[in-house]
Amino acid sequence: MNGHENHGSAKTYIMGFLFSIILTIIPLWLVIQHVMSKSMLTVSILLIALLQLIIQFFFFMHIREGEKPRYHVMALVLGAVMVFTIVAGSIWIMTFNSQVH
Repeated sequence: MNGHENHGSAKTYIMGFLFSIILTIIPLWLVIQHVMSKSMLTVSILLIALLQLIIQFFFFMHIREGEKPRYHVMALVLGAVMVFTIVAGSIWIMTFNSQVH
């Protein structure tokens, strides 16, 4: 690429933006309309959030682009492990802290 990064076209940014808007409106509509039970609603919102995360990676963070995209994926996996460790550890500590007599 002659030393220049390929950052996508306006079309891909607009598509990613529209997908993000749609995936934001769907859970809002599900909550406002009370379409399903709380457990199904929670699962639906989590799945839509995961789909939106994937869209953000591909349309805005260019996870597939570059000469060595493996490094991008490895950095994301490391970040995910760190976030999971912090969140799970915090929940674990708060759970056992609330059970102290």
